[in-house]
Amino acid sequence: MNILFVASECAPFVKTGGLADVIGAVPKALMQAGCDVRVMLPAYPALAGQVQGAAQVMQFDDLFGGPARLLAAHAEGLDLLLLDAPHLYDRQGSIYLGSNGHDWPDNDLRFAALSFAGAEVALGRAGWQPDVVNAHDWQAGLLPAYLRQSGQSTPPVVATIHNIAFQGTFDATRLGALRLNADMFTPDGVEYYGKISFLKAALALSQSITTVSPTYAAELMLPEFGMGLEGLLQARRGDLHGILNGIDTDVWNPETDPALPAPYSAADHSGKRASRAEIQSRFGLHYSEGPIFCVISRLTSQKGLDLLLDCLPAMVENGGKLALLGSGEDWLEEAFIDASRRFAGSVGTIIGYDEPLSHLMQGGADAILIPSRFEPCGLTQLYGLRYGTLPVVARTGGLADTVIDANEAALAAGCATGVQFNPINATMLGRAIDRTIALYRQPQLWSAMMTRAMSHPVGWDSSAAAYLDIYRKLRA
Repeated sequence: MNILFVASECAPFVKTGGLADVIGAVPKALMQAGCDVRVMLPAYPALAGQVQGAAQVMQFDDLFGGPARLLAAHAEGLDLLLLDAPHLYDRQGSIYLGSNGHDWPDNDLRFAALSFAGAEVALGRAGWQPDVVNAHDWQAGLLPAYLRQSGQSTPPVVATIHNIAFQGTFDATRLGALRLNADMFTPDGVEYYGKISFLKAALALSQSITTVSPTYAAELMLPEFGMGLEGLLQARRGDLHGILNGIDTDVWNPETDPALPAPYSAADHSGKRASRAEIQSRFGLHYSEGPIFCVISRLTSQKGLDLLLDCLPAMVENGGKLALLGSGEDWLEEAFIDASRRFAGSVGTIIGYDEPLSHLMQGGADAILIPSRFEPCGLTQLYGLRYGTLPVVARTGGLADTVIDANEAALAAGCATGVQFNPINATMLGRAIDRTIALYRQPQLWSAMMTRAMSHPVGWDSSAAAYLDIYRKLRA
């Protein structure tokens, strides 16, 4: 089966979040199942090495304001289709934001171009035609709209929601600039409360919808999670599927990870001590017998990290330490920097993102805190399981689907892999931290939970099979 993935980012080439990890991993799993998978993404400056020597498979004289080429390349085990449009993508800094921290003002054109070119590939105009197209998040959301208005026989489209909070909404006056026909601006098309929504277009016009965990799929049909699209998703509940994300278990492997000073495994945790010592040094944490909690996250209210600020005094008093790596909202950055001063030796903060350091933190911390108010799937808790860094998570979305709470029944049955809490507030987060510290003080119990967590399946095998099953049904 030929499958086209269209997305705005892909690890290891360009990454701002978990979407990139998924796009970098799922095609490989599908290829192992015998599929021919091409991944289409913009040729940002970070992909200059892949652009050099790539073969041109399509040319556009005017792609939303300038000439463009579609190039075929192979790198990192992936077959890539790179949309080389310098007027849209040849920019320094974030792939979504300008130097002022705001969205690029032409983001509608930049990602309409990605969708438009993806539709051209879907129609077979690049010398290869997919049997199914998988469009990821709002940046690829107009692809089924362009296919619909082509009036031709087209392959089915699967729209995947990685985070419904990002919808790609633009003014209705942009309809012509986006090369959308007037009859597409309806409640059954791209119209969304009087504006154009790329994500709404994907959900309304695709043949199937997936999202990244079963619980999040159910949550999306509720007003508190659906972000205004819950009615559409309720109407399409029969086409909505929650498929749990996985991780690349070759990249995330404590037995072979080059970022760790010593390897370790589910059978022998002793190598974790070296990473722990390195974490203490990097974050300025004093030695203690208590657990080291880590946070590796965007610093936003969605991630619930304001709740953690309220819990720090009690956590430190109870012997816990915190190592935090992240960036985001200015006030949260400043608050955690201040916390590292107030609790010097017990709280360490590094603002920014550092991939090798994130691996070291998973290897060296004892537990990872993820108090998200909503979380479509989450990947850091899966990394935590893989590294025996026990997840402490809010009971929402994919966090609820992947972590088994250490309640009395689960402990008695020998199946607990972490700690969950609900409702999502500072009081319950504080209680979860206290429970975690109490578990840590029982070394045999903690070691057994680590072994169990590290043995928990977190790869892509079963999830890739679920995607393939949907693709096959659409082609039946």
